[in-house]
Amino acid sequence: MTMRNSISYRVWGRYALFTDPVSHLGGEKCTYQIPTYEALRGMTESIYWKPTICWVIDRVRVMKPIQTISKGMKPLSWSGSGSSRNTLALYTYLSDVEYQVEAHFVWNEAQPQLVADRDEHKHHNIARRMVARGGRRDIFLGTRECQGYVEAVKFGAGAGGYDGIPQLAYPPMFHGFDYPTPADKHLYARLWSPVMKAGVIDFCLPAACPIRRRIRAMPHEELQTSGWNEEGLCDELDA
Repeated sequence: MTMRNSISYRVWGRYALFTDPVSHLGGEKCTYQIPTYEALRGMTESIYWKPTICWVIDRVRVMKPIQTISKGMKPLSWSGSGSSRNTLALYTYLSDVEYQVEAHFVWNEAQPQLVADRDEHKHHNIARRMVARGGRRDIFLGTRECQGYVEAVKFGAGAGGYDGIPQLAYPPMFHGFDYPTPADKHLYARLWSPVMKAGVIDFCLPAACPIRRRIRAMPHEELQTSGWNEEGLCDELDA
């Protein structure tokens, strides 16, 4: 069901790298076959974001056949003494990707001081204009070296690469993070098992994810230095 304040867009690029940020501490990286909820939310926030709203990703449609490519990389490896050196690693990317994304926004209840800015018509119109302009910020397909491009499209338009396949099920994969709150100062990772039906994946809401794993405690001081506040919201504001 399409929400009245929803947007839909097409995003594509030469490469994509969607990984579990909890597990890739260094060395080699291998992409998921499909984009994660957190990656799509980041793309949508790059198109348009204000602290008054929170984006919810409804569904994604895979438009091109899933194919991978491996590249030799030289990431920096940091030693305990603070020095760094280049190491050799193999990164496996998705190649020639294209997706259709549908998302809607809800009010950020953790920011009651912004209640005067809760004008649904205003934010929806701005978001649609930003989609038409290709986004307010740079779009990245999972990681910074994978540049993405955005344009407005009606969700479901055109032929997709998996329209004729009734169902594809995937094992548990990363969904997103639950950031600390005043009541629970821990960082959590959410996991779920997506199912793609005729090329479309309907995302469950973050609160409905069946698996939630505690990563570590994140005290107030660390939240402030990392750019996140106690409500788990980025302190950075759009210009």
